[in-house]
Amino acid sequence: MSDHKKIATDGGNGLGQNPFGALTAAGLPQMNTGSAKPETGKPDSGAIRSPVSGVPNQKNRGRVEIRRETGGRGGKTVTTVSGFVGIGLPEKETLCKKMRGACGCGGTVKDGVIEIQGDQREKIAAILTDAGFRPVFAGG
Repeated sequence: MSDHKKIATDGGNGLGQNPFGALTAAGLPQMNTGSAKPETGKPDSGAIRSPVSGVPNQKNRGRVEIRRETGGRGGKTVTTVSGFVGIGLPEKETLCKKMRGACGCGGTVKDGVIEIQGDQREKIAAILTDAGFRPVFAGG
């Protein structure tokens, strides 16, 4: 095979100029970063941000039920979290991902219910409390 058909991968000579050098911020809206209180250093907005999604968090985002189930799963134990009100599928998936990471196991979101493999009720309750929910152990 001859060398003239090969494409060079060494990076070439570069651009020679900065393509963003002529841009200015004139005419763009200013970004509001929120002022900090001098005595605390915390944001002035007063809203607590959810550690999962980053959206402002109420103190109590609702009651959620944590259950341990084995029925219909071949004897395997699964922890389910249900009863979410006012949150969508993306935030449930984010919560599920955080729970899977904390528990070191698999899990998914099916029909609006978060399913985590194994009996992980205590760890899941702590994550939900941090996210502003009020977890309740249901079903014994």
